[in-house]
Formats: sequence, C-alpha cells, structure tokens
Amino acid sequence: MIFSFCYLALRAFLRALLPQTKFEMATEAELLVLRHELTILRRQVTRPKLRRRDRMLLAAASRVIPKTSWNVFLVTPQTILRWHRELVRRKWTYRKRSQGRPSISPEVRSLVIRFARENPRWGYVRIKGELKKLGIALAASTIRTIPLKEGIGPAPRRVGPNWRQFLKAQAQGIVACDFFTVETAWLRTLYVLFFIHVGTRRILYVHATASPNSDWVTQQARNLVFDQPQSPSFILRDRDSKFSGGFDEIFRTEGARIIKSPVRAPNANAYAERWVRTVRQECLDHILIISRRHLDNVLAEFATHYNRARPHRGLELCTPEPRTNLAMKTHRLHRKDILGGLIHEYERAA
Repeated sequence: MIFSFCYLALRAFLRALLPQTKFEMATEAELLVLRHELTILRRQVTRPKLRRRDRMLLAAASRVIPKTSWNVFLVTPQTILRWHRELVRRKWTYRKRSQGRPSISPEVRSLVIRFARENPRWGYVRIKGELKKLGIALAASTIRTIPLKEGIGPAPRRVGPNWRQFLKAQAQGIVACDFFTVETAWLRTLYVLFFIHVGTRRILYVHATASPNSDWVTQQARNLVFDQPQSPSFILRDRDSKFSGGFDEIFRTEGARIIKSPVRAPNANAYAERWVRTVRQECLDHILIISRRHLDNVLAEFATHYNRARPHRGLELCTPEPRTNLAMKTHRLHRKDILGGLIHEYERAA
C-alpha cells in the first residue's frame, strides 16, 4: 500500500516537473532514465575499461558540456583534464634533443687506456696534453674515470703492485703471525701466538701463554727460527705492542724484513685471520679448555691435522703438506679420530 502511494506520488511529480509538450517530455524522461541507469552502473562497476577513442570522445565532449554538468561522465573531472593534457602533448611532436655530454667513442677510450698502461708515470693532465696533440679534446676529469673503470690507478702509484699482488708474488717467502685469545672453563684468558706460511698455508708454530710479555714473544721468535731450516724473507705482523724490538731483531738477523699491517686493517693480514676463524669454528668452539697445557695440546693436535689432512680451498683442495696418494685396489677405509672424535680423518686401509 505504501509503495503504491509512493509510486503515484512520484509519477505525478514527474508529470508536473517535465515539460508539457509530448516530444520534450519524452526527451527529458529519456535523459532522466539514462542518468539513473548510469548511477546504477557506477554502483556495480568499479573501473570501466575505456579505449582510446572513448577517451577522445569524452575529452572532446567535456569542452562542450559545462563543468557544472560533468557529473554525467563515468570518470572524475581530473581524469578528463589529464586525458586532454595527453592529447595536447601528442600534438607537439618535436624531435627531442639528447641531454648531457656526448658519449666518448670506443677509439678514444682505448687510446686513453693505452696511454695509461704504456706510460705509468703519466698523470691525467699529461694524457690530456698528448690527446690534444692528436687533435682530441678531452677533459682531465673525464680521462680520470676511464682508467679507473679498467682497474688502472692514478700515477705514480700505478707503477707498483697493490697489496694483493704483492702477497701473491711473495707468498712463498712470507710468514704471517698474530695473536688470538681463548677463554678457559674458569674464565681465565689465554693468549695464543701462531705463525703461518702464506704460500703453503702451513702452521709453522703455535703456543699459548697467560702473560704475553716482550721476553716471552721474543723467545717464541727464537724457537721458530731454530726449528725452521730456511728463514723467511718477510714477517707480516700487526702493530700490537706485544711485538717488541727484540722480536723484530731476531728475524732481521736472519735476513728477514718486517712488514707491519696498517692500523685497524685486519684484511691486510687475511691469511692469519682466516686461520683464527678456522680453529675457532672447527675446534675451540666445541671444547672446554681447562688450562694452558691443555690448550697447547689441543692446538698442537689440530695444527697437525690442519697441515697434513685438511683440504684447503686456496690450494685447490690439497693439504698444506703434500701427500703421496697411493693407488690401492681396496675400497676399505680406515677412520682416525682426532681430538677425542671431534674430527675424523679417512684413509684407505692397507
């Protein structure tokens, strides 16, 4: 009953609101129906998919319909204005200019690299002058970037090898040494001094103490020199105060040169640092150390395993001390337990 009354009231309201002429009334009613259907579609469709020609038509119609009636469009007024700006942008299709400096030709780049490699004492300004004689204009700042990308440093440091090249070339004559600490089961700090041969990665000497004073460190240097048949050419160490003048003098008398790593640069003594990580991860982190003598025995046993049986990545998975691989027909293996079974070594049974 209520809906019937509302329907009759709405019908009378529309007849009074619309024009009296039959044609005009039909036109206005059709527009009213289309607008209401558009409102219904907006409630159901989230985002309609419009083609390019649809956008063009709606953008052109927005210039005819006043802004007060823009609510008839499916999209917001900001979207219509954006479509119109895109059409205007497409109108101005001038050729774009490339911004920035022109790129350097490969011939000029290879010429700069050639000058830098063949003349290690030439600076960037000198290379600029040589290019100017050949009719090539290039800024010194641009010349600076070209050799650096090829790994060529500035002059005059370009002459000598870098630290990595030096260690690789002199590895057979370098012995690195360093300290690391171990906490016992009773929270007592012990200091371990070790020497490692850079070329073969072999542990030459390792010993622990509770008080690493100058006399003790000097005596360990004497023990190393006495045990080794051939003295090293270089001793690589850090700037720790425990390495006193007597420690350096022991090796200088043997003809060795002392090389001190830079301050706070552990990578300069990377071989020693890597062994500290290895001995901690594979041995000391899994054993409770009772005393200094116990620590010496553990380190001696692990150093023997490290030198004779542990493959090393830097040596193409070979051991620091070369082993003779005997071709045996048997497939039986013999297991040897190291450090109470913490580490296992495997060999073919005889």
